[in-house]
Amino acid sequence: MSTLIRAWSEGAAGLGAWTTLNSPVVAESLALVGHDYVCLDQQHGVLDDGTLVASLIAVASGGAAPLVRVAANEPSVIGKALDAGAEGVIVPLVNDRQDAERAVMSCNYPPVGDRSIGPIRIAGAGRGRPPMPVKAACIVMAESSAAVANIDEICSVPGIDAVYVGPADLAASLGVPPTLGVAPGVHAEAIAEILAACARHDLVAGIHCGSTKQVLECAELGFRMITISTDTQLLTAAATSRFAEVNEGMAHHG
Repeated sequence: MSTLIRAWSEGAAGLGAWTTLNSPVVAESLALVGHDYVCLDQQHGVLDDGTLVASLIAVASGGAAPLVRVAANEPSVIGKALDAGAEGVIVPLVNDRQDAERAVMSCNYPPVGDRSIGPIRIAGAGRGRPPMPVKAACIVMAESSAAVANIDEICSVPGIDAVYVGPADLAASLGVPPTLGVAPGVHAEAIAEILAACARHDLVAGIHCGSTKQVLECAELGFRMITISTDTQLLTAAATSRFAEVNEGMAHHG
């Protein structure tokens, strides 16, 4: 059982970070801050397979649960991330029950699923023992109007551990400007439907935020998996702030 699933089973919430960069050092730094999880983004990030294992090791050594947002809801992609050492996967574009069932099958060994056994970084591998089946966290993304319409069917699939809201894509699907967190109007209404379905089916609800205000709002709403920052956003914000401070200081001394 992954550390994240264990924490959720005990009622704990998790705060995480997102990394889109191809750097194990950055991934480790985010883990060392104290985040409960760090997600390595292979869908929109530049993290390649060559750096995936090193980044997963770096996150785990920093004390956070290593997750991977896979590039697609495909068995080979999901299996590779889990074999590399991810404690769970975040699966994008899960729009209906069939998509959810596909994700669960890919995350689990037979007889529950159809994940192929490839014990690269599994306990017991290479020591004359069979691989130890570990329950990976299967986290599906709800990021479209179709997913909202089918949310009860998605949540009813056995083996789903959490539903993660992709707020920007959800907003675009609803015809409103992309945003992180929860925006008023139809966006908030759709997210409320997702939260309610998760509560009915005893699943963790997750979301991506872009500010402290959004994090606090989402925690108040009942989200128990909240991504509070992304590496590139942190870097840009810090660099912008420092650049402005230096320019202001130089202007005063000029």
